Amino acid sequence: MDREAMAEFLRSRRARVQPADVGLEAGVRRRTPGLRREEVARLAGMSVDYYIRLEQGRGPRPSRQILGAMARALRLTDDERAHLFNLAGEPPAPPPGPPQEVPAGILHLLQRLDDTPAYVLDAKYDVLAWNAMAAALITDFSALEPRDRNPMRSLFLRPGSQHMTDEDENQQFARLSVADLRAALGRYPDDPGVNGLIAELTEGSELFRRLWARHQVAVRRSGTKKLTHPVVGEIEVHCDVLVVPERDQKVVLYTAAPGSRSHEALKLLRVVGTQDLTPR
Repeated sequence: MDREAMAEFLRSRRARVQPADVGLEAGVRRRTPGLRREEVARLAGMSVDYYIRLEQGRGPRPSRQILGAMARALRLTDDERAHLFNLAGEPPAPPPGPPQEVPAGILHLLQRLDDTPAYVLDAKYDVLAWNAMAAALITDFSALEPRDRNPMRSLFLRPGSQHMTDEDENQQFARLSVADLRAALGRYPDDPGVNGLIAELTEGSELFRRLWARHQVAVRRSGTKKLTHPVVGEIEVHCDVLVVPERDQKVVLYTAAPGSRSHEALKLLRVVGTQDLTPR
């Protein structure tokens, strides 16, 4: 435990929080910026004397419960909370599960990409958000149940998936996604969603069982992908993966070389959208 560094950190964070931020009246006799020490202690549900001693660098090592309570009282960000735990010599506990809320800026980005298929995955490959081009190229995600918006389920649980050869492009996606899922299990070992997906794929897919037994760990990054669309035909796209670290999410973008047949196909797809133009 680094008592001096913790004391300085607590003082600096306390000075940043205004009484109105935590529902307190500022009053007319407040001479120091931010909260008073007794206010932080009351918000954290701890002894005032204990908190004062921590800010003076002479308190005993706080428990994980006290650290969490101080983090909430001081309105710490996730990074600041982790820093506080590290200062106390307590590695922060892993987050309870993959975050589901997509940042507003990312949602705005998807909307502005009106000529590029793009969607957002969480750590267990659930599709959380998508734009109109992604719906037109891949599937109308809005018509699916949330649990069915997972490309790993679509790949591993479809009939015949175990017969894919090493040359099959889907085999490469399968290997990378399984290695990525194992990395996610390391970050969220107790999450029911991650463990449930692994159990479901293990039971239903021989291919998944084989790949999972390799114990490979890797985070999915960029690559190429071939898709066949019922209206515009075969498209070869470059797949870029942008990481949203504070949410542990991935923004997947599909682009094609300007002037290529695939680029022209994407331009046509922008006009066609999700219309079903196949003959009846």
